[in-house]
Amino acid sequence: MKRLRISRCTGQLLNAQARTHASPSLTPISVRSSQQLVHNARSSTCGARSLFSWTRPSATEEEKEVEVPEEAPEEAPEQELKPLSFPSPLPEKALSSAKLAALHARLSLPEKVPLQTLARCLVDPSADPSPNFNNVNLAVVGASLINYHTSERLVCQYPRLPMTILFEAMRAYAGSDSLYRIAHGWGVENTIHPGEEVDPGLLQWSQELPTVGITGAWGYERKEAHHLDKFKWRRGVSSRVVLDDEFGDTVHTKRVEAPKEPKSSSPEEFLEDPTIVRERWMRIRNNAHAAFVRAVTGAIYAHCGRDAVRSFVDAHVLSRKVDLERLFSFKLPTRELAMLCAREGFEPPVARLESETGRLSRTPVYVVGIYSGRDKLGEGTGASLTNARLQASMNALKSWYLYSPGNNVRVPSDMLVEGAKPWQPVHIDMGEII
Repeated sequence: MKRLRISRCTGQLLNAQARTHASPSLTPISVRSSQQLVHNARSSTCGARSLFSWTRPSATEEEKEVEVPEEAPEEAPEQELKPLSFPSPLPEKALSSAKLAALHARLSLPEKVPLQTLARCLVDPSADPSPNFNNVNLAVVGASLINYHTSERLVCQYPRLPMTILFEAMRAYAGSDSLYRIAHGWGVENTIHPGEEVDPGLLQWSQELPTVGITGAWGYERKEAHHLDKFKWRRGVSSRVVLDDEFGDTVHTKRVEAPKEPKSSSPEEFLEDPTIVRERWMRIRNNAHAAFVRAVTGAIYAHCGRDAVRSFVDAHVLSRKVDLERLFSFKLPTRELAMLCAREGFEPPVARLESETGRLSRTPVYVVGIYSGRDKLGEGTGASLTNARLQASMNALKSWYLYSPGNNVRVPSDMLVEGAKPWQPVHIDMGEII
């Protein structure tokens, strides 16, 4: 129980009763609790007057303290306004980022590409899942453009490349590992703890929700995809061309699964092989950097057009040196060379010893040449006659597959330029032998 003075409430109560026509905004907040106090006070005063009706209450009696029950005032539930937190920096912060402006100038990007778009290219889907603020849409466009210009250059410049070698050459130019090296050469800094307070000039990605290797990869999911990974089944070249992605890899439907909890609480089950953890981290990092390079390419195409994006791809992607000879691996080079000569109508290949030295020493060297009639197809050296003959056959096959009409060969995208010369068909080979 709490003691209240009636004199403190009478003035406010009388004013509240007199102004019944006033607007709700002028009404006291604790009207309901005050009316309850008035009702209790009035009932107590009426009882006192009925017992002592012959006496007139004086001013001092009105100010007597009356015991009234304490009631908790009904207050509106207070809603705590929590500050909004965003998973990535706001677009307007890009205008005040020195790192972003330096990156824009370092890449010599056109002025049509705004800083806000470049800042969006630096936001990986693992940092911000919203497609309106991450680089997933730009990365899909950029990946298509990079793969298109790379494939047309390889097919027109090396028309005899086998499909398996073409897939690996595409990976060497436009794969995630290669694009990571390009982004690293640009001087892109990254952070694995994204948030609103991060500088927009940093590449933002997270290890908790890693993205797919290639965002929006083209291809079909095989029904036996899980068995291919488990049992390492052989895939034909034709099926790889039709069903798989641009690098000849199987397409999987990525599903985010919850981590499995170990059955026992032993600390050994929580530990993983450091090598596996390191490889997983490097794969996630390379995918994030590759998505940034693809997103920048897509942004240039969106703001500047196809001519600018072609110059950008030629300057940063196709200008890199790739040794295609190291991609070849032959199992039966002599048999393959004999089948090639039979298919093309050449004379059967013959191995001839051209020179030797140190036959009776510990390190002999033999030089063997492969001839088809009077034409010399290849030459190889080895520590034995057999090794030299195999090396000569491999060199002959490489010289056939790496045939090129020249570095200035025309590609189909040249016809998109206004006033281009009529198209002359390029050489189309019959394909690999085996």
